[in-house]
Amino acid sequence: MGRLQSSPERPQPLREVVAAVQDYINRLGTIWVEGQIIEMNRRRGLVFITLRDADEEVSVSVSATTSVIDSAGPLTEGATVTCLLKATVWRKSGRLSFTCTDLRPSGEGRLLAALEQRKRLLQAEGLFDPRLKKRLPVLPRRIGLITGAHSAAERDVLQNVTLRWPAAAFEVRHSLVQGPSAPAEIIAAIGELDAIDQVDVIIIARGGGSLEDLLAFSDESVVRAVFECQTPVVSAIGHETDTPILDLVADHRASTPTDAAKTVVPDVSEELHQLGLARSAMRRAIDTFVRREQDRLTQLRSRPALQNPLHSFDLRHREITELQRRVGRAIDHHLRAEGTTIDHHLARVRSLSPRATLARGYAIVADGDGAEVTSVESVDTDEALRILLADGQLGVRVQDVARSPRHPQPDDT
Repeated sequence: MGRLQSSPERPQPLREVVAAVQDYINRLGTIWVEGQIIEMNRRRGLVFITLRDADEEVSVSVSATTSVIDSAGPLTEGATVTCLLKATVWRKSGRLSFTCTDLRPSGEGRLLAALEQRKRLLQAEGLFDPRLKKRLPVLPRRIGLITGAHSAAERDVLQNVTLRWPAAAFEVRHSLVQGPSAPAEIIAAIGELDAIDQVDVIIIARGGGSLEDLLAFSDESVVRAVFECQTPVVSAIGHETDTPILDLVADHRASTPTDAAKTVVPDVSEELHQLGLARSAMRRAIDTFVRREQDRLTQLRSRPALQNPLHSFDLRHREITELQRRVGRAIDHHLRAEGTTIDHHLARVRSLSPRATLARGYAIVADGDGAEVTSVESVDTDEALRILLADGQLGVRVQDVARSPRHPQPDDT
């Protein structure tokens, strides 16, 4: 299509202009471009990416299927990628859009994707399992240090450890900390220090650097060597934001070499301070215990039983005397009560006794055999009887028998 001619008197229809732009864009075809991912949003099987130029403030919105994005490996915002884009102009709206049919990490993004994939494989094997982490010693006999020769990291670790614990001893192994030969030298240093019985902890230290500079500490062989090491390993690589794979497999991750020094040894001044506090606390506890026991002894000594050993005997003697007195009173009371009861019974018996009756003027009549005579029917005339009185007996003979007219006769019934 040739160039469109137009003027105020002869304007072109909008459809012709859009068609001309669409034709030009279609002839452009697909093209590889490089940019930085600013934003990623997933929606219903599509991923919408905001892609920005690395040097200029130019950005476009790109759509891609999830399969295209996932095949590129793990991507994060800020990663630099190379995309195969196809531009499209929509005829109805005249909107320009870009579709990505292939995407590959480039530069540092490619390295990050490769490291992320390696990290996932090692994690699947269990190399980062927290349960397998070894505990650091409280105070190591010797500290193994793997670092670059005459490096700032070596100086930081040695100075800070010595400041915190002047008696600390080191086994230092120098190695390359970047480049193709660095992994082999680091592995050899780990093996040497792990074989020394006096070395209780190993620090692997290096200052900060770019992602490429720290690749040796994400090397798979180095990671496996640290995992198999029997001595606890502290990773002190770079700065706080640097996270090589070594940080994940090490038994402890220090944010910086200086932080590693604070981790492996205690601060002697702080320990002395804590020791002083502990001694003061123990002294106070002992003083409190002694005073409490002294108070108890004073209380025990003030008791009557300890002041007078015979106190308990005196106490028991008084108790026995009181019991004897109470028993005596009880017996006397009981005897008086029983005596009164006996007197009452005796009075009753005496009141019912024939002798008491005789004392009142009555008499008892008995026949010659001594049997009591209770009726005139049992007595004959001229029969000898005995009359018992209160003060003696009378012998009499019956002259006549007269029945009482008021006494009924046996025949009357």
